[in-house]
Amino acid sequence: MADLQDELHPPAEVAELPELFGAVPELYTPVSDPDTEPLERARAILAAHPVADGYSGLPWALRHLPWFDLELGESAVDTDVPRLREGHVGALLWSLHLPEGLDGDRAVGATLEQLDLVKTVVRNHPEGLRLARTAGQTTDAHHCGRAAVLLGPAGAAALGDSLGILRSLHALGLRALTLSGVSWASEAGLTRFGEEVLREMNRLGVLADLSGASEATIRRVLAVSKAPVLFTRSAARALRPHPANLPDDLLAEVGAAKGLCMVPLTAEQTGPTVRDVADHLDRVRAVAGAECVGLSGTYDAGTAHPQELGDASCYPYLVAELLRRGWEEADLALLTWGNVQRVLRESDFTAKAAQQRREPSTAKIAELDG
Repeated sequence: MADLQDELHPPAEVAELPELFGAVPELYTPVSDPDTEPLERARAILAAHPVADGYSGLPWALRHLPWFDLELGESAVDTDVPRLREGHVGALLWSLHLPEGLDGDRAVGATLEQLDLVKTVVRNHPEGLRLARTAGQTTDAHHCGRAAVLLGPAGAAALGDSLGILRSLHALGLRALTLSGVSWASEAGLTRFGEEVLREMNRLGVLADLSGASEATIRRVLAVSKAPVLFTRSAARALRPHPANLPDDLLAEVGAAKGLCMVPLTAEQTGPTVRDVADHLDRVRAVAGAECVGLSGTYDAGTAHPQELGDASCYPYLVAELLRRGWEEADLALLTWGNVQRVLRESDFTAKAAQQRREPSTAKIAELDG
């Protein structure tokens, strides 16, 4: 069995990663004309630094359609290739979350079916979509005029309490796992098995998604994880008291850990207007830092969206609002693209380092949690 007392603090080379992999250089070269109107500037910026969207519910939405063509355009969903191009979306995390009530073998099987569906959808839309795992592959897809599709987050129930299943899902392309809704990542925090799951995720390069996780779980993951963490759907609780939103003290801890809080474009979590979303982005940037804030469209996830942000084509309107508020281009480049690239790179670097120190874990939940 792998060493369960693996050190909690990253080695020096991992601690230096933010400098090694700074996603936007200090000497940033502007790509827009400051004398033009904000929407035109926004489109110019997004053409160079597209949106890496932290959460798309499209896979589950497509399950219920008898026929669809995302390249031609599909009015039954919020996301298709024409709207991705209009919104300058260069990459998306496609959620593999399941309806509540599925657990055990049913959750494992349903997640595998979701993975199979995603791969089929991408294969059938080669002119608009491309599967990706790494920061380099997402950039390559964008340069080829495709939107990169990254697999995840999946729910923790998809593991069936098995590290072997975690490795199998990673081999199929899984990049993120939400740590909530299971006995080993609950309101009480991570159990011993939960910590071993996290260490194995670090070893593989599977990102921990903590949106919706308990505060105890969040704090323990921030202490144990060697790789950056994600909050794929979390805004500022100081502005809107939604349970998935983060209070300022946790946002500050996320910033200190160089994690990434991806603000959702939903009326429920951020408010009914584009200005409300911008307020949350302002708050997260102020508390956690410009390198720790991202965007999460949360389209096709069954939620209502703010005015002017009704589908995946609407990102220029949000960026234009941020420009009116005085956001610098360099910070916008981090928000839309650079921060996700950094997290992907750091996760992969951490995994390569961990694989030199640790063999695949053979731990069982019964052995660690009784």
